[in-house]
Amino acid sequence: MIGRLSRGPLRPERSAGRHVHAFERPHRCPEPCSPYLARPGQLGVLRSAPPCCVGSDVAKAHLDIALRPTGERWAVGNDDAGMAALEERLQALPPTLMVLEATGGYQRAVVAALAAARRPVAVINPCHARDVAKATGPLAQTDALEARALAHVAEAVRPTPRPWPDAQADELRALLARRRPLVVMRTAEQHRLGNAPPRLQADLQTHITGLNTRLTALDDDLDTTRRTRPVWREREALRRSVPGMGPVWTRTRRLDLPEVGPLSRQRLAAWVGVAPLNRERGTLRGSRMIWGGRAHVRATLSRSTLVAVRDHSVVNVFDERLRAAGKAATVALTACRRKRLTILNAMVKQHTPWQVQEVPHAEQTRPP
Repeated sequence: MIGRLSRGPLRPERSAGRHVHAFERPHRCPEPCSPYLARPGQLGVLRSAPPCCVGSDVAKAHLDIALRPTGERWAVGNDDAGMAALEERLQALPPTLMVLEATGGYQRAVVAALAAARRPVAVINPCHARDVAKATGPLAQTDALEARALAHVAEAVRPTPRPWPDAQADELRALLARRRPLVVMRTAEQHRLGNAPPRLQADLQTHITGLNTRLTALDDDLDTTRRTRPVWREREALRRSVPGMGPVWTRTRRLDLPEVGPLSRQRLAAWVGVAPLNRERGTLRGSRMIWGGRAHVRATLSRSTLVAVRDHSVVNVFDERLRAAGKAATVALTACRRKRLTILNAMVKQHTPWQVQEVPHAEQTRPP
C-alpha cells in the first residue's frame, strides 16, 4: 500500500477461516446448498421454504385462485369438477392457510369441500380484503385482483382458520337465519294493522296468522333437532339457568356465537359489538363508542338484557348503580349487556350453573 509504512504482513480484508463453505471443510460431510439463502452471497445455509398462502375469490360460476409468494394464479369452475381439480393442485403444494371472503353463501360449498380435505380455511369480511387491496396500491376491482388481495391477507394478517363445519349445525343456523326475516315481517304487519283501513285489516290479519304458523313450525324444528344431541341439551340447560335467557337467545348464542367460553371477556365483547372502543388521537379525548360486531347477536342480547334489567337482581342493581352515577340509559344498557356476556362466558368456561344470590339494591348500599 502506497503512503503506509509496513509493520508486518498485511491483514487480509476477509478472514478465510470464518467464511469457508460447508463443502470446503475437510472435517464435515458435504451438504446440499439451499436456494433459499439467509443472506445474499452466502452459500451452504439451509432455511425452510417460505409458507404457501392461498387466496380464493368465489363467484357463482368459477373460483379465482392466487398464491403467495410465487404469484401464481389460475381459475377453476365452482362445481364438483372444479373442486376436484383444485384439490389435485393443492396436493402438490400443501398450503399453510387458505383465505376466502363471504360472498352471499356461494363460499359455503367451497368451505365444506376444503374442510373435507382437511385444508386450513379462514373466511373473512370482504371489506377487510378490499382495504388491504387499497393499502397496497391497486384500486381496480377484478376477480384476479381480489384473489391476490386475499392471498396477501393470508400471508400478512394470518387470520385464524375456522373449525371444521358441522352439517347439522349449519342446517340449524340456516333455520335460525330464516326465522329472523319472518319476525321482522310479522312486526311490520302488526304495525300496519293498527292504522290500516277496514278493507285491509282482514288481509293483514290473515298474513300475520300465516307468519305465526310458520314461526311456530320453525321453532319446533329447531327444538326437535337440538334435542337429538345430548351435549347440546346439557349446555342448553346450563345456559337456560341464567335468568332472562330464553329459548331464542339460547339458540342464537349456540349457533351464531360459538366462541363463548374459549375467548376472554374483552375479545368476546368486541366480537358481539358491545366493547367500548377508544377515540384518542393526540390531545383529542373523544367519547368511547361501540361499533362493529355481529348485529343480530347484539339485537337478541339487547332484548334479553331488557328483561333481565327488570327481573334479574344482579343486572337490575348494576343498572341502578350506573344510573345513580349519572350514566345515560343507553350507556347503562350497554354495560349490562357486556356484564351478562361476562357472566355467561365464565359459566361456560368453568362449566358452572347459575347460582342464586341476594344482591342489595343501590338504596341499601348507601352509607347512612
